Amino acid sequence: MTGRRTDPYPHTPDGRYFVVRGRLWRLSNPDLEPQERERLVQGLMAARRAVRSVRDDPETLAEVRGRVDAAKRALGERGPVWWSDGEPDYNRQMVRDTPYAEWFASLKRNTAYQLFPFHNISYANLISTIVDLSPRT
Repeated sequence: MTGRRTDPYPHTPDGRYFVVRGRLWRLSNPDLEPQERERLVQGLMAARRAVRSVRDDPETLAEVRGRVDAAKRALGERGPVWWSDGEPDYNRQMVRDTPYAEWFASLKRNTAYQLFPFHNISYANLISTIVDLSPRT
């Protein structure tokens, strides 16, 4: 990976997962060629959009969800792991229940919480905060 990472979620030191709300999510295979990755991501996004448009047709919905799954597997986010050192897969597990727990606990603050300080606030409290911060006229 080159350049500065701009996503708000911390990545595990080994580059296998990112963390959202304390849960590990598998990253795509970093060994994919950029053109192949782009093609797969475009297919995934198209399939996700299609899911929304066919919700009332169970048969078509199942087919479209299969396309989402196939794209995620091709990206390495599901299915067999893309690493070869024999380490198990912790995808979708709570980070506190994995060997990454100590690393995660050592982070001063989860980057997502720094960028999105209202992540754990009720709608009413958020509106109240916005009103309180609004300029008075």
